[in-house]
Formats: sequence, C-alpha cells, structure tokens
Amino acid sequence: MSKTLILALSALGVAALPAALPYSDAQAAIRCKDGFQLSGGGWISTPYCNDAHLAQIARRHGARVSDAEIRENPNKKYEVCRFLSGTPTARDYCPDEGGDNHSGH
Repeated sequence: MSKTLILALSALGVAALPAALPYSDAQAAIRCKDGFQLSGGGWISTPYCNDAHLAQIARRHGARVSDAEIRENPNKKYEVCRFLSGTPTARDYCPDEGGDNHSGH
C-alpha cells in the first residue's frame, strides 16, 4: 500500500470517529430502571426504557432478544408480546389490540 493511501484511510477513520461518539455518549447517558428513565432527578416512563424493560422480561422467560431488536422492529416486539401473553409485567409494555402502547404502570 502506498503511504498516501494509508494516510488517506487513517484520516477517514479519524474523521468518522466524532460522528460515532455522540450516539455512544447519548446511549450511555440514558439510565433505565423497570421501564422508567432517569430525567432531571426523577423517573419518567419513556418508550426507550419501556422497550428495554420488555426485552429484559422476555430474556428472563427464555427469549433471545436484544433491547435494540424490540425498539427497532415492531414485528419483533409483537412476537415477544405474543410469547409473553398472560405475563402481567409484560402487558404494560406491549401494544394493545388498538395498536397503542401503554406507557408503563
């Protein structure tokens, strides 16, 4: 490889790094507990944390699903909700028959 090509690839890698950092920092800054997000010193129900909690409940029942799969794929969320049907804690985080989400307890 030529020195110019190596320098160009290195520069691209360094240039792309800041673009990746805000997403990582934002993800790390979100703190969830039982479907609620820490915000301004208090806990509020948010879709992000609701989905993370639903994934956690599903994993406890043996499902192999990530938080991101629940957030990013509505069909996966419906599949998990069908799997967990009858589970009282999951019911609060699953879409009802009308398609609306409950926003926590």
